[in-house]
Amino acid sequence: MSISITEDIRSITDLKRNTNSVLDQIHKTKRPVILTVNGKAEAVLIDAKEYEKITNAFNLLKLLAPAEDDIKEGRYSEAKDFFQEFKRDKEI
Repeated sequence: MSISITEDIRSITDLKRNTNSVLDQIHKTKRPVILTVNGKAEAVLIDAKEYEKITNAFNLLKLLAPAEDDIKEGRYSEAKDFFQEFKRDKEI
C-alpha cells in the first residue's frame, strides 16, 4: 500500500469541507489518507475493508510470534522425526 504525497495528505479542514470526496478517494484508491492539523500528521483514514485485512494480518503475525521464538531457541524437531515419533506413540 503506497501513498501518494500529492493526493493522500489532506488537512482536517479539507476533510470537513469535502468529506464525501475524501471518502470516495479512500474507497476508490484503497490508499490511506493522512490528515494534518497545522501541517503536522494527526490521523490516518483507511477503507474499512483494508482495515480488516490489516487487522487480520496483524493477528496472524501475533499467532506466529511464539513459533518464531521456539525456532530461535531450538525448540523444534524435523518433520520426519515428528511423524516417526507420532506414529510410534499412536501405534500407526
